[in-house]
Amino acid sequence: MRSGVLAQKVGMTRLFTETGEHVPVTVLRLGNCQVIGHRTKEKNGYVALQLGAGFRKVQRTTKADRGHFAVAKVEPKRKLAEFRVDDDALIPVGAEITADHFVVGQYVDVTGTSTGKGFAGGMKRWNFGGLRASHGVSISHRSIGSTGGRQDPGKTFKNKKMPGHLGVDRVTTLNLKVRHTDVARGLILVEGAVPGVKGGWITVRDAVKKKLPDGVPKPGKFKLADNESTAPIAVGHEPAGQEAEGA
Repeated sequence: MRSGVLAQKVGMTRLFTETGEHVPVTVLRLGNCQVIGHRTKEKNGYVALQLGAGFRKVQRTTKADRGHFAVAKVEPKRKLAEFRVDDDALIPVGAEITADHFVVGQYVDVTGTSTGKGFAGGMKRWNFGGLRASHGVSISHRSIGSTGGRQDPGKTFKNKKMPGHLGVDRVTTLNLKVRHTDVARGLILVEGAVPGVKGGWITVRDAVKKKLPDGVPKPGKFKLADNESTAPIAVGHEPAGQEAEGA
């Protein structure tokens, strides 16, 4: 199991195939996604990578967080996330994951926070049909109608679908195909829609229901910082300042 990445949703556009067909894609940008720390079985009981992305002003970072980032020798990050990985898939602390961590043609699962809609009615929230357009119905065309029986059961059951708050939920979309990657600009283009608003933070990782294609870098594609000298580096990694692909 490889690590995922933290990305920011830029928006949607389209790509054209060789036959002239257009493919709608969502543009995701890697905002200096770096490894902040390791989680090991000996110390934490599980194996994972902590990643950070984005930029946060030092004066807006707590003293505890400043110390945490100082140990990793990275700038304060705006967003943090953990990804479970295998024992042999740990990436050195301080390494920056690049866009070619994913290869064109592979499938990924993306997770984000859905767009908030505020208070919504039953037709918008649950796709209710509403009341009739005529035959005595006035004013309440979009209402949900009856929510329970009369004397039996004499109440409205729990979890009845009703108007209420819509959106701002954690949503995972499975099996989106990677259509293009731009390493220089840190962009990943995936086919289809991604949950969340423009500028929202998205986690992207290998699809759990699809087989990884050949040529996927393991443990991942990353580059080491030029001034990195004390961070743990596994045997077989390339020198600092160059892109490295783990064995």
